Order: sequence, then C-alpha cells, then structure tokens
Amino acid sequence: MELRQLEYFVHVAELGSFTKAANLLSIAQPVLSRQVRALELEFRQVLLERNGRGVTLTEPGRRLLEHSRSILSQVQRVHSDMEDERGEATGRLVVALPPSVSSVMTAPLVRRFRERFPKATLCLLEGLSAYALEWLTMGRADCAIVYTNSTSPSVELSPVLSEQLYLVSSRSAPLSSEDLAGKPVSLAEVAQKQLVMPSRPHSIRLLLEAAMAQASLKPCIALEIESIPAILNLVHDEELHAVLSLKAVHSGGQQQEFLVRPIEDPPLHTTLWIATSAQRPRGPLLELAIPVFRQLLCELWQTPL
Repeated sequence: MELRQLEYFVHVAELGSFTKAANLLSIAQPVLSRQVRALELEFRQVLLERNGRGVTLTEPGRRLLEHSRSILSQVQRVHSDMEDERGEATGRLVVALPPSVSSVMTAPLVRRFRERFPKATLCLLEGLSAYALEWLTMGRADCAIVYTNSTSPSVELSPVLSEQLYLVSSRSAPLSSEDLAGKPVSLAEVAQKQLVMPSRPHSIRLLLEAAMAQASLKPCIALEIESIPAILNLVHDEELHAVLSLKAVHSGGQQQEFLVRPIEDPPLHTTLWIATSAQRPRGPLLELAIPVFRQLLCELWQTPL
C-alpha cells in the first residue's frame, strides 16, 4: 500500500467519480483505476461500487476512507513540522467548530488567522461537539472548540469561558403575564414546557437532564433536532420552547423575535473548551494558534471563565 494509492482513493470516493478524480489529479483514468484496484486486491474487499452514474462507497470503503483521511492528514503534519521558513508558522491547521460557535466565530477567526499566520492554511469543519471530538480523535481535525466535557484519555481539554443557559420562547406564543415580564424561570417551570432539543450526547441536553434528575424532574422533549437554526424556527412557528445560550439565539440573526429568560434555581451554565489530541504531538502552528483562538473567543463572548 502506498500513500499515493490512498490519496487517489480519497479523491475518487469524495468526488464519486473516476473521471472527475482523474481530471483533478491530471492523470489518465486507467492509471487511477489500476491504483484503486490494487488497494481492493490488497485488502481483499470491494471498496467502491461502480455504476452508470459513478461510484459509491461500500462499508469497507467507508472505513478505509476515514483511515485514509487520518493517515494523509498525519503525513501533512509531518511535512509542516519539518518545514522551517525563518521561524514563520507554516502548514495546514484543521479546526472543528460547533454550529453556534461557527456562526459567530468563523469570519473573525479567518481574518485573525490570516493576519497572524499569512503562510499557513486554515481549514474549518462544522459539526456538533460530539462529532468534533470524534474528528479530533480520528486525526481529521487538529483542534476543536466544543461544549462537551469529554472524559476520553485521548483528548486534552482546556476551559475558556462559561455561558448561562436560557429558556427560549417565541414572542408570538401564548405566554402568561409573568412570562411576558421576561423574569427568570426555575428548573421546575422549564420541566413543564414542551421542548425541542438536540438528541444525546449534545452537551446542553445532557446538562439539562442531569440537573433535572437531581431535582427529581424530567424534561418534556417534544422533538429532537440537531440543527440550531431549525430549533429556532420550530420555537418561532410551532409554539415550542428551547434551552440555549444567548450566542446560539443571536446566531440566527432574529433574536428580537424570541423571548429569552435565564434559568435559575438552580442556574445552568455550559462551558466552552479548546480540545486537542493527547495522542499526537502539537506542531508549532497549533501551539501558536491556540492562544489566538482563546483570545478571540473571550473577545467575542466577553465572559471569560
């Protein structure tokens, strides 16, 4: 097995076509087909299903794709670590962000990164914290900004800031006079609301369930949705409620349409962490970039831990 074969396989799998991959790689299609076929013979498994529209991954092919991405990413890190351009940070850095953070942080992060590391490349992945930690463990990401407090020994976590959680309702929904005043709500009051929330293991879902369990309460989950914009749409249109941070509500750009009330008795807070791998050494670029991420997060949230 050669790195070149893995690279060819990744391109074919991601593009879904030998023709497209051959054009992108500037090689003849028969050559590309032979290299991928060599991988199938070596592993004694069919990796790609050929059809009239292109190719699709088999289950062994999906597993090899994840391993190949991790291997090629590690090779790229080796090259980056070995480069030395007069002490300037170079290479490629892959950072995973949850959607509520990505909507606020992406544009400022790209600008700050380009200013500080003009000879480096930044790649951003967006996904829920659980997925971001999985990408970090697999080697697909170098760093992740997450809400989930991972207990895995393969992940190192550094706390950055704390966010209070709020009960989010539509201003058009039927609300009591007390609710309309925007007063804080207790955990017992939240337990009486029809909630739309992400499924487990989303950090806010786990935090809410744990806090309610301690108070002998149980949340009423009407719908499970993995998208913050979709949750806000359902709160607005279906007279449901959500438990979110202010940043998540503001990320939708229509915060004036929602009533947000802080949850107290007891108050609920979620922590934002910077996660790195405990199994791979940090390269020079990552070491220099982490303080930049921390500073930018604190500037944008203005609530340092």
